[in-house]
Amino acid sequence: MAPPSQLAIATSSVKRLLKEEQSYHKEQAQQEARIQKLQGDISGENAEYQLKQEQKALEETKAVFGPLRNRIADAASRLEEQIAAASISSDHPEGLTEAQEVFGQTQAER
Repeated sequence: MAPPSQLAIATSSVKRLLKEEQSYHKEQAQQEARIQKLQGDISGENAEYQLKQEQKALEETKAVFGPLRNRIADAASRLEEQIAAASISSDHPEGLTEAQEVFGQTQAER
Protein backbone atom coordinates (compact mmCIF):
# COMPACT_ATOMS: atom_id res chain seq x y z
CA MET A 1 0.00 0.00 0.00
CA ALA A 2 1.39 3.34 -1.04
CA PRO A 3 1.71 6.05 1.59
CA PRO A 4 -0.89 8.80 1.38
CA SER A 5 0.02 11.80 -0.72
CA GLN A 6 0.58 15.24 0.76
CA LEU A 7 -2.69 16.26 -0.90
CA ALA A 8 -4.59 13.45 0.84
CA ILE A 9 -3.00 14.31 4.18
CA ALA A 10 -3.86 18.00 3.84
CA THR A 11 -7.42 17.15 2.76
CA SER A 12 -8.04 14.80 5.69
CA SER A 13 -6.56 17.34 8.09
CA VAL A 14 -8.98 20.04 6.98
CA LYS A 15 -11.91 17.60 7.06
CA ARG A 16 -11.02 16.59 10.62
CA LEU A 17 -10.80 20.21 11.78
CA LEU A 18 -14.15 21.08 10.16
CA LYS A 19 -15.72 18.07 11.86
CA GLU A 20 -14.20 19.15 15.17
CA GLU A 21 -15.67 22.64 14.74
CA GLN A 22 -19.12 21.16 14.05
CA SER A 23 -18.79 19.10 17.21
CA TYR A 24 -18.02 22.19 19.28
CA HIS A 25 -21.01 24.03 17.79
CA LYS A 26 -23.22 21.09 18.75
CA GLU A 27 -21.74 21.07 22.27
CA GLN A 28 -22.34 24.82 22.57
CA ALA A 29 -26.00 24.42 21.59
CA GLN A 30 -26.45 21.65 24.17
CA GLN A 31 -24.85 23.73 26.89
CA GLU A 32 -27.03 26.73 26.05
CA ALA A 33 -30.12 24.51 26.26
CA ARG A 34 -29.05 23.20 29.68
CA ILE A 35 -28.47 26.76 30.88
CA GLN A 36 -31.94 27.82 29.69
CA LYS A 37 -33.45 24.84 31.49
CA LEU A 38 -31.58 25.64 34.71
CA GLN A 39 -32.54 29.32 34.52
CA GLY A 40 -36.18 28.30 34.23
CA ASP A 41 -35.96 26.00 37.25
CA ILE A 42 -33.75 27.56 39.94
CA SER A 43 -35.50 25.62 42.71
CA GLY A 44 -32.96 23.12 43.85
CA GLU A 45 -30.33 22.69 46.49
CA ASN A 46 -27.45 23.38 44.20
CA ALA A 47 -29.22 24.86 41.17
CA GLU A 48 -27.25 28.10 41.35
CA TYR A 49 -23.99 26.16 41.55
CA GLN A 50 -24.98 23.99 38.58
CA LEU A 51 -25.96 27.07 36.60
CA LYS A 52 -22.61 28.68 37.34
CA GLN A 53 -20.76 25.51 36.30
CA GLU A 54 -22.72 25.25 33.05
CA GLN A 55 -22.01 28.91 32.26
CA LYS A 56 -18.32 28.33 32.91
CA ALA A 57 -18.33 25.30 30.60
CA LEU A 58 -20.08 27.35 27.91
CA GLU A 59 -17.44 30.07 28.15
CA GLU A 60 -14.70 27.45 27.86
CA THR A 61 -16.36 26.02 24.76
CA LYS A 62 -16.66 29.48 23.19
CA ALA A 63 -12.97 30.10 23.90
CA VAL A 64 -12.06 27.12 21.71
CA PHE A 65 -13.44 28.67 18.52
CA GLY A 66 -10.78 31.36 18.00
CA PRO A 67 -7.74 29.05 18.04
CA LEU A 68 -9.67 26.37 16.15
CA ARG A 69 -10.55 28.81 13.35
CA ASN A 70 -6.86 29.77 13.15
CA ARG A 71 -5.91 26.10 12.82
CA ILE A 72 -8.55 25.65 10.11
CA ALA A 73 -7.23 28.68 8.23
CA ASP A 74 -3.66 27.35 8.44
CA ALA A 75 -4.69 23.90 7.28
CA ALA A 76 -6.76 25.42 4.46
CA SER A 77 -3.79 27.42 3.22
CA ARG A 78 -1.64 24.26 3.25
CA LEU A 79 -4.40 22.47 1.35
CA GLU A 80 -4.56 25.30 -1.17
CA GLU A 81 -0.80 24.94 -1.74
CA GLN A 82 -1.17 21.20 -2.23
CA ILE A 83 -4.07 21.72 -4.67
CA ALA A 84 -1.95 24.13 -6.68
CA ALA A 85 0.98 21.70 -6.71
CA ALA A 86 -1.24 18.77 -7.69
CA SER A 87 -2.90 20.82 -10.44
CA ILE A 88 0.47 21.58 -11.98
CA SER A 89 1.90 18.08 -11.71
CA SER A 90 -1.43 16.21 -12.06
CA ASP A 91 -0.01 13.38 -9.95
CA HIS A 92 -3.17 12.81 -7.91
CA PRO A 93 -6.20 13.67 -10.06
CA GLU A 94 -8.46 11.35 -8.01
CA GLY A 95 -7.85 13.28 -4.79
CA LEU A 96 -7.84 16.69 -6.43
CA THR A 97 -11.62 16.94 -6.78
CA GLU A 98 -12.21 16.01 -3.15
CA ALA A 99 -9.50 18.44 -2.03
CA GLN A 100 -11.11 21.25 -4.01
CA GLU A 101 -14.52 20.48 -2.47
CA VAL A 102 -13.09 20.49 1.05
CA PHE A 103 -11.24 23.72 0.35
CA GLY A 104 -14.51 25.20 -0.93
CA GLN A 105 -16.13 24.34 2.41
CA THR A 106 -13.49 26.30 4.28
CA GLN A 107 -14.05 29.30 2.04
CA ALA A 108 -17.82 29.13 2.45
CA GLU A 109 -17.51 29.25 6.25
CA ARG A 110 -15.38 32.38 6.26
